[in-house]
Amino acid sequence: MAASNKNALDRLIVVGDRVLIKPKKLTGKTKSGLFLPPGYKEKEEILSGYIIKVGPGYPIPLPSDDVSEPWKKRDDKIKYIPLQAEVGDLAIFLQKGAIEIAYQNEKYYIVPQHTILLLERDDSLFE
Repeated sequence: MAASNKNALDRLIVVGDRVLIKPKKLTGKTKSGLFLPPGYKEKEEILSGYIIKVGPGYPIPLPSDDVSEPWKKRDDKIKYIPLQAEVGDLAIFLQKGAIEIAYQNEKYYIVPQHTILLLERDDSLFE
């Protein structure tokens, strides 16, 4: 990924429970040796790619106003349950739930976390 393209991606904000994925060509086998069965394409298209950015997660509803304690300062900052997916993970996901976009002449998918079937995390990449 070019440096100017990386800087452009820094301006993007992924919202909610979605992740931004840079697709890779599916060879039927992941790098670690996970084979995808030949019949999977008959049911639904499965893609894979590397997670570039993740959204904040699932929003937690704010508690209702408690009028019995008006002196308490109200915290209006929204809290989130974080996503399981992390930047750098290889995601195997259903194309049906993904939205394909082109940004800076590159192809990406915006995918809700529930569409991701499997994550492959290589912690040695970050050492």
